[in-house]
Amino acid sequence: RGIPCLSDMRKQLIVITALLAAVASPLSFPASSNARRAFLTTPAFLLPSSTLLIPSSAEALVKGVAPPPSSKPKERPKCKTIDECQALQDAVIEKEREAAADAPPLPTQNGLRYIDLEEGKADAQAAGAGDTVTVKYKVLKAGKRSYDGLSGEATLIFSSGYELEDGEKPNSFFTYDLVEKTNVADVFTLGVPGMKPGGVRRVEVPPQKGWRFPSAECDGGPGGRGSGGSVKTDTVIVPTAKVVQEEVCFDKSRQPFPKTYAEERRMAQRFDQALILEVGLVSVSKSA
Repeated sequence: RGIPCLSDMRKQLIVITALLAAVASPLSFPASSNARRAFLTTPAFLLPSSTLLIPSSAEALVKGVAPPPSSKPKERPKCKTIDECQALQDAVIEKEREAAADAPPLPTQNGLRYIDLEEGKADAQAAGAGDTVTVKYKVLKAGKRSYDGLSGEATLIFSSGYELEDGEKPNSFFTYDLVEKTNVADVFTLGVPGMKPGGVRRVEVPPQKGWRFPSAECDGGPGGRGSGGSVKTDTVIVPTAKVVQEEVCFDKSRQPFPKTYAEERRMAQRFDQALILEVGLVSVSKSA
């Protein structure tokens, strides 16, 4: 067999192009079988020029997948040096303090400030002195930017009932009586009265109302004679260091108490600081 001539190859290319154009453009391709047979047997040079045209290319962008409109970048404080950036940060903090000064004072109960995050069931009876209550709680350390010491983000120290700790069983609630002079931390007996089931409240926890021994020797504040215990505010404990006198001012008999070693270590570093109790009232059993 000889090599096909160039004219034959050109004719075959024209026919192939026509077939491809017909497949890509169904409107120009005959519908019936007889018409299709006639179309295929017709020489390519006798076909209408519109049939041989290659369809136009598809649009590059399809509706729904277009790139999102460009947005203006957020304006950031302009500072070039560390001092300028620090000055801007101080200005922001000062504005927050001014706003806090204009805000109404927080209510107090038994001398402790508190804020109600949730009011609880409107038709339920509020907890009162002598009642038995069941609660879930978080003991927190207020963030540096909390202007009132209660609101805003806070660091968790230990908790129960929220299942935030590894291995904590569901419904690990704390049940106790709202009476004074027990081994329950005072903030639990002083801060819960007035709450209704379903309510959530944040109460300030001065060290003497929490887990610090109520003695002058352990009070490092004004009027106190002691150093406040072996662990003071902002003190970092080196893991290999021996804590002097086993934190003699840390009252480990107070309930509730951390259940794990990690929780106890966190509490040992902060029991002598002002803390936050976030308590949720689960149920109330009224006293007879």
